[in-house]
Amino acid sequence: MTHPPDPGAAARFAAVLSLPGRPLDVPPGVDARAFRLALLEDTYEVVAGLELVTSALVLDPPDQPDAEAVTWPGTPIVREPTLAGAFAALHALGAGTAALVAPDAPDLPPLLIGKLFRALGHAPAAACPAQSDDRAGGRLVALAARLPLPGWLATALQDVDLDTPDALARLRAAAPRPGLVPQGPGWHRLRTASDLRFLDPGLEGWENTRALLEGHPLSS
Repeated sequence: MTHPPDPGAAARFAAVLSLPGRPLDVPPGVDARAFRLALLEDTYEVVAGLELVTSALVLDPPDQPDAEAVTWPGTPIVREPTLAGAFAALHALGAGTAALVAPDAPDLPPLLIGKLFRALGHAPAAACPAQSDDRAGGRLVALAARLPLPGWLATALQDVDLDTPDALARLRAAAPRPGLVPQGPGWHRLRTASDLRFLDPGLEGWENTRALLEGHPLSS
C-alpha cells in the first residue's frame, strides 16, 4: 500500500534498495534467489506500511521484474546505481525528504525510520547503523536526507553506499561541520547466515522470510 504524502508537509518517501549483485550468505538448504526476494519483500512491506510516506523501490541493475513484482501497484520504481542518484530521482518524483533502506532488514521496526525523518528537522541527513558490525562507523541499515541533497553529501554518496564498511564515518568526514549526520538507534541486517540469530520469532512481521526459514535454526 503506497500512502500519499501529507499535502501540508514536504513529501516523504521511503525506498528499499534491490541489489541482487551484492554478496549474500544464504543459510544451508535455502534457495539463494528465494531468500533474497523474501528479505526484499518483507523489507518493502515495512516501508509500505508507514503512515504519510510514499514507498518506492530502487533497482540496480535496472531490469529486475522479480523485484518489481513484490511491490504494490503504483509504487514508484527508481533505476539508479548510486545513493546520490536514487535521492535525486526521488526528489524529481516530489520527495522533500527520503529514506533509503537496505534490502535485508525484514523485521526493521517502522519506528526507526520515523526517527530518521524526525532527525531531519535539525540535520540534513540521519543514519541508522547496522548492529551486526563491530567496527565503529560501519555499514548502514538506512540513510535519510533532506532533498535536494547538499553538495557535500551528493558528492560523498557517489562512492559510499549502505554496504560501505565505514559508511557513517566517511559521510561524517565529508560534512563541513560535526553533527550534520546524526545517528539514530541501530538495527540488524541479515547479511550472513549467522545474522539469523537476531530474528525474534515472537516479533510480528517478516512473514515471507519466516516461511522460507521454517525448519531452519535461527542460531548456530
